[in-house]
Amino acid sequence: MQSAPDGSHRGWRFVALLRRRCRIAVRAALRAVRDVAPDFWHNLGSELQGGRQWIDRSTVLAYAALTGLLVVGFTLLAEAAVDGFRHLEQWTAYGRYLMLIWTPTLTVALLWWTRHFAPGAFGSGIPQVVRALDDDLQAHQRASLVSLRLSLHKIGLVSGGLLAGLSIGREGPTVQVGAGAMLHARRWLSPQSGIDAHDLMVAGAAAGIAAAFNTPLGGVVFALEQLSRRRGVTHSSLVIASIVLAGLMAVAVFGNETYFGSLRVEGLSWSLLLPGVLVAVVSGLAGGLFARLMVVSLRGLPDRFSRWRTEFPFRFAAGCGLAVALIGLATDGATAGAGYLPTKSLLTGEAELPGVYTVLKFLATWFSAWSGVPAGVFAPSLAIGAGIGHDIALITGVSQQAAIPLIALGMAGFLAATTAGPITAFIIVMEMVSGHAMVLSLMACALLANGVARLVTRPMYWELAAMLHVPQVRVESPPGIEGAERERK
Repeated sequence: MQSAPDGSHRGWRFVALLRRRCRIAVRAALRAVRDVAPDFWHNLGSELQGGRQWIDRSTVLAYAALTGLLVVGFTLLAEAAVDGFRHLEQWTAYGRYLMLIWTPTLTVALLWWTRHFAPGAFGSGIPQVVRALDDDLQAHQRASLVSLRLSLHKIGLVSGGLLAGLSIGREGPTVQVGAGAMLHARRWLSPQSGIDAHDLMVAGAAAGIAAAFNTPLGGVVFALEQLSRRRGVTHSSLVIASIVLAGLMAVAVFGNETYFGSLRVEGLSWSLLLPGVLVAVVSGLAGGLFARLMVVSLRGLPDRFSRWRTEFPFRFAAGCGLAVALIGLATDGATAGAGYLPTKSLLTGEAELPGVYTVLKFLATWFSAWSGVPAGVFAPSLAIGAGIGHDIALITGVSQQAAIPLIALGMAGFLAATTAGPITAFIIVMEMVSGHAMVLSLMACALLANGVARLVTRPMYWELAAMLHVPQVRVESPPGIEGAERERK
């Protein structure tokens, strides 16, 4: 009779059985992985071996960082130009009257430079990018609208306009600046990269907005809402990474503060519901009127002013510059530039502006753009919208502190109505003023204002893009004919 196995022997048998069961389970798991994703290891190996693809991606990201730094340089130069105008205005006791000569003269000089050396740099630059995104354009046609050379001209010309005291902004032009800088990366990418000019321009344009406003989320939404309507973005993750990286360059230089500094706008109370709706409607009507005026005045009508602008562009630019200078004289310089300081003073409840500031800022911005010089309307639109919110708060008897949310609503509403981008508008304003408590109210105001504006006009940037003229398509001759022509010559 055999003795029963002892405890140690039973323990070893249990361990051996457990190991066998584990090996079976591991084999089954690996078999399941291979069945579900049979190409996983192949794709992983291809990614690790695709050295050229990683070089192309690194090139795009490097250009995104350089684009962010270029926008930072643009910002610093623009701020220096604004400071220069303020110093000239206060140079002597009669400095503010000297602007009646300075502003028209410099406006004419900027228009002359634009027409002779950078005709594709006029206006805000967003219509040029919208037109350049057409797939039917050839490379030389696209270069007449978006290029690194035009980007550098744009930076200097917009800064010159701010030095002249025109009512313009730098934020819109950064769209063309960023698109031109990123498009330059195409020459360093391999043909197998799959990254085309469309993707690069979308990334650069949105990166410009992200870096200019210090709002990476606003840049991403701007790309999706304004620039990707005709077709999708092929390398969406790389494009978004480029936008965020460019925004981080601005954060690294200027810090993680909002556009107007350390502000915090509180949410709306129910007592401000009717004034808030009134702000949305008025800003929608005013923004639609502004967009309509921009399109009609730049397209031209059979009237005296349009004929004067066509036949004598420099005299007309001088007249527009003089009108802007007179408006600046009437407002003690409050309408000059993008309107950063007046808007911030309204948001902080420390405004000391003339009662007609909103109307005069509207007119100064229109005249500045009508002159034909490179001029952005993004930031001036925010200033006009802030003025609308402030004026309605005064009319409805809202206190100065309670009016601050109405001012933020006016900014989002007028910007949405002007640019036909309600989602971009409310996100940019929300990030600019730290108005996270107003997400729903800002969204509702932007959507309502945009709907009202569409009753007045079509989207401004798309209308202006359709008016742009590009060089004719080059017709290439067959090699034999080309060679025969060379021999005959």
